[in-house]
Amino acid sequence: MQDEQPGGHFQIPLSEHDDSPRAFIEPTEHIARLDAPEACVVTFFGDVAERLMSRRDARVLSENRWEDGPHPLLEIEHEGQRLAVLRSGVGAPLAGALLEETIAMGCTHFVVCGGAGALRRDLTLGHLVVLSAAIRDEGTSFHYLPPARRIEFHPGARQVLQDALEKRGAPYVVGKTWTTDAPYRETPRKIAARRDEGCLTVEMEASALAAVAAFRGVPLAQVVYCGDDLAGESWDHRSWQSLADVREDLFDLAATAALALAQIDQVADSVSLRTTR
Repeated sequence: MQDEQPGGHFQIPLSEHDDSPRAFIEPTEHIARLDAPEACVVTFFGDVAERLMSRRDARVLSENRWEDGPHPLLEIEHEGQRLAVLRSGVGAPLAGALLEETIAMGCTHFVVCGGAGALRRDLTLGHLVVLSAAIRDEGTSFHYLPPARRIEFHPGARQVLQDALEKRGAPYVVGKTWTTDAPYRETPRKIAARRDEGCLTVEMEASALAAVAAFRGVPLAQVVYCGDDLAGESWDHRSWQSLADVREDLFDLAATAALALAQIDQVADSVSLRTTR
């Protein structure tokens, strides 16, 4: 077989990393830059995004219509400041591509909020986890960064997020997540292995979002709340998608953190400008 390498091994396409900075379809060449806020919350909470339209007078900056429907980039006012909100899509390829487009539109500082499956029994329904790293068990991240088992989240952005949670008095833990493309292939053996590796949660986008952000040079942090339980002998859904109050509160925390992240960089840029004059 032509694909077989010496020793009976096969060259997996995802291991063929190309570090070319420019792609055939480059986002900034096809997507118009907007007058968009620097700070952006990326959320998977469709219900929260819909309520922003009806309760907080959200303005649609871009509809972002894909084959599965719109994933709008919104603008709201939060704590007296402009804030962008991206209604992301589920799964690493779509979430990563939507982040690419949002960066091309002009957003530069990101906090992601969503839900995840819990891999430990002590992570009860609604428990917050700030992600420190993600196991790259998906495909998208390998198109942005060289092959590696895991990716670390931006430490400065993560600290800003933790500061925002602590200021609000929101309890949380910090730890790794397992990002997978195949929720129906989370076998007991794999779950046990990821838990032994130190993963607290499992989801489908984190490692890809971290990779896109790292490739584009923008800070990004992520916080999830624990939903369904994968720590027991059988799967417990725990009706995790019905926690409207938790989702609203987590979005507001992410919004505050995103604004703080952008503000810190603005202050740093201002200081740097003054010292170089």
